[in-house]
Amino acid sequence: MQSSAARKMTPEGWLEPPPLPHHYDTHENHAAALRFGMWLFLGTEVLLFAGIFVGYFVFRTYFPEAFEQAGRHLSLFWGTTNTFLLLTSSLTVAMAHYNAEHGKNRNAFWLLLVSIFMGAGFLCIKGIEYHDKFVEGALPGRLFSFSEITAPGGPVFYVVYFFSTGLHALHVIVGMSLLTWVAIRCWRKEFSPLYYSPVENAGLYWHLVDLVWIFLYPLLYLV
Repeated sequence: MQSSAARKMTPEGWLEPPPLPHHYDTHENHAAALRFGMWLFLGTEVLLFAGIFVGYFVFRTYFPEAFEQAGRHLSLFWGTTNTFLLLTSSLTVAMAHYNAEHGKNRNAFWLLLVSIFMGAGFLCIKGIEYHDKFVEGALPGRLFSFSEITAPGGPVFYVVYFFSTGLHALHVIVGMSLLTWVAIRCWRKEFSPLYYSPVENAGLYWHLVDLVWIFLYPLLYLV
């Protein structure tokens, strides 16, 4: 594949699409294949988090009082703020996708940059929450020493909490990396109505990250 430096600029001011792989006839076919592959990958991610949610409900059935007590000690303010950040970032990513699809690369760049900053804000808030839990001794397994949870099963709740939110935070980091990659390419004006699949697929991954949080937020903070 040609590097961006070797590709010519179109009269509209963006780079020509990269050469098609030999087994594709059109850019539309190539984009459809990339989109289908991303949806298959996202399906495996859904199965991963579905297993975590099943584990949550199983443990909550065994330790309902401990889960209720522990949930009351999570910060509803921080959880709600993070939900707002991620939902808003999904909007800006969708707007970036629309702009990249119409060749408005610089608009897409700034929208992606806003999304990345909101993702960073999400991680900072999650770090504050983790710090508070370490100070309280609200930790998983044998590390648990939080005296305000008296019902049996407190350590189990924090196993679920740290594992599920930690895995989600890892996905946020991966999503931010993808958004940074496509933002750089937007700045180089590489996307046009003929070629915008990287922005679309990075956006699909980011929307999955947001969707998972929409389930984690009520289960951990509200139920």
